[in-house]
Amino acid sequence: MRLVILGGGGFRVPLVHQALLADREPGRVTDLVLHDLDAGRLDAIGHVLAQQAEDTVDPPRVTMTTDLDEALTGATFVFSAIRVGGLEGRVVDEQVALGEGVLGQETVGAGGIAYGLRTVPVAVRIARRVAALAPEAWVINFTNPAGMVTEAMSHHLGDRVIGICDSPVGLGRRVARALGVDPATAWFDYAGLNHLGWLRGVHVGGRDLLPRLLADPEALVSFEEGKLFGADWLRTLGAIPNEYLHYYYFTRDAVTAAREARYSRGAVLTEQQRRFYESVRAEPNNALAAWESARIEREVTYGAESREAAGAGDRDSDDLTSGGYEKVALAIMRAIAHDERTTLILNVRNRTTLSILDSEAVVEVPCVVDAGGARPVVIDQLPDYAQSLVCGIKTVERAVIDAAVHADPTAALKALALHPLVDSVTVARRLLDGYLRKIPELAYLRENNRA
Repeated sequence: MRLVILGGGGFRVPLVHQALLADREPGRVTDLVLHDLDAGRLDAIGHVLAQQAEDTVDPPRVTMTTDLDEALTGATFVFSAIRVGGLEGRVVDEQVALGEGVLGQETVGAGGIAYGLRTVPVAVRIARRVAALAPEAWVINFTNPAGMVTEAMSHHLGDRVIGICDSPVGLGRRVARALGVDPATAWFDYAGLNHLGWLRGVHVGGRDLLPRLLADPEALVSFEEGKLFGADWLRTLGAIPNEYLHYYYFTRDAVTAAREARYSRGAVLTEQQRRFYESVRAEPNNALAAWESARIEREVTYGAESREAAGAGDRDSDDLTSGGYEKVALAIMRAIAHDERTTLILNVRNRTTLSILDSEAVVEVPCVVDAGGARPVVIDQLPDYAQSLVCGIKTVERAVIDAAVHADPTAALKALALHPLVDSVTVARRLLDGYLRKIPELAYLRENNRA
């Protein structure tokens, strides 16, 4: 089986490789192709993978290329894990937004819109090349903003593109731990959009254990989301929100924390990864140790601003292991390639799952996965407090896709102005002007800018 990773020089690629090395089942991945536009980053990650595989018998054969068509030809599965504009672009996303007093987080608010505007055109081009060169391949999208990018790619690949995220996996794992149950035995009733979902039930043996957790104040604040949102708010909702909803429920606190932080998250990661890639160039024989050190530093600082705003303290040591998205991706591949039916929380086309959205809207919900792909399961509808937010953000996502596909700056302004975390059309105009000035990848919008 031939697996292609687009963005193969990315920092998190060794996590996927670890999962592949651990898979000893028949029909496993035998050929791993890494594609990246940056040959230097590819070389660095290549050293990490080689050292990871030293004690593994018959590891997947790794090849690297900067040619997209060469990478895609003959692919069975394609992981899309690109970052258009690099971490430097993320820093701009954050700085421009915070300069206007609004959030510039990677996938939320103005920052997420800017990231989508420069990523969707590239994702669409990739989808078209996959359709032309590997029409039988399945695309598993890691690229953020994951729901938006998956929906844009689905216009060309249909149900053969599936979006994944590690946030629901981590949430389920933490809630199960707080309940004292094995997450492998639980069915998690989760629904929404990517980075905008709610866990409404934890079913084990035919019983929903979430009410028990909500009634236990001590257990409720024993994990990340309980600390972020507070027991009272979780009981008010009757659900556990995805951690990214902290930006919506505690907006002023989050903006204040971001503005007071010495460095933005993008700046922190830029420096961490600069040190890593430079250290590998200087000492390639120490690549794996350098990567593991940088990975731990990355996990320790994850969500630091939100935890600071909520007074939640440091991350639990159990959350410092890899987030789990690589294991989700492997589970998808095995289910499809070998018709091994499983249930996973994924980003797929809605069909009739959430009545408030049309069938083509990409949602994040439990899905049955087998040789036919991923299909959303029948679930309860979202509560009233979630419906308006989901509909509003889906409108924003589609305005971004429209702007990217049609090079329409008016649609880009619409996306910014309609986002609930941007509180003024005037601010939206200034945000768009700032992003157009500072992000080279948005030249396609500058050329048509009449907003």
